[in-house]
Amino acid sequence: MAKALITWGGWDGHEPDKVAALCREILEAEGVSCEVVDHLDCFADQAALEELDLIVPIWTMSTIEKDYVVNVSEAVARGTGLAGVHGGMCDAFRDQVLWQFMTGANWVSHPGGDGVKYTVNIANSSSPLNAGIKDFEVESEQYYLHTDPANEVLATTRFPTVTWYHTPNGAVDMPVAWTRRWGIGRVYYNALGHHADVIDHGPAREMIRRGLLWAMEGRAAAKAAGESHADYASDLNNY
Repeated sequence: MAKALITWGGWDGHEPDKVAALCREILEAEGVSCEVVDHLDCFADQAALEELDLIVPIWTMSTIEKDYVVNVSEAVARGTGLAGVHGGMCDAFRDQVLWQFMTGANWVSHPGGDGVKYTVNIANSSSPLNAGIKDFEVESEQYYLHTDPANEVLATTRFPTVTWYHTPNGAVDMPVAWTRRWGIGRVYYNALGHHADVIDHGPAREMIRRGLLWAMEGRAAAKAAGESHADYASDLNNY
C-alpha cells in the first residue's frame, strides 16, 4: 500500500487542519495509507522520508531547521513525491531558499486580498493532469508568485485583476498550478486553497487529486525510464 505523510501547522488563517483533512480524504479514497501530524520533527529522519511515496506539507510561513529541508530535498530527489497547495507549500519557510528551489516558487503578494473573483485558465497542455478540465471561476486570494521558468505550467490566471502598484507593468499570465522534477522525484503545486472550501469541490478538487497521485508515481516512473538518483547527484551540492 502506498504511504503518504501529511504535516500541517503554521498560520491558522489558511485552515491547515482542514486542508490536511481534505488531502487525507482524497488520498485514502485512492487506497493510500496516510499519517497526519502537526509538527515538523517528522522531517528529522531522511531514511524514513525515503520510505514514503508522498509528502504533503501544509505550513504557511513558520520556520524550519535547515537540516529538515535538506532531508526532504534528498528524499524527493530519491523518488518520494512532494505535493501541496496555496501558502502551505509555496509560502512556507521564507528564509529557506532550498525549499523555494525545490517547490518551484515563492509567494510575494495577493493584490486585493481574499474575495477576488478571477478565472483559472487551464493550459493547452499534453499533460494527463489537464484532461477534460476546463477554465473555471474562483473567488479567493489570487496569488502572485515568483516562479521557476522550468516548471511545467498546468494553469494560469491573468493579472492584474485588482489595480495596484504592479498594474503599470501590463497584463501577465501567472502560473496557478504546475509540475516539476527534483532528482527522480516529482513535485506538484496548486496555488488555490486559501480556505479548504475553495478546493473541496469541482475542478479545483479534481486538479489536486490528480496532482497528489501524479507526484506519488515519480519513483516508479523513474525506474521504468531507467533513471536513478545517481544520474543527478553531485558532490557539488551546496546546501
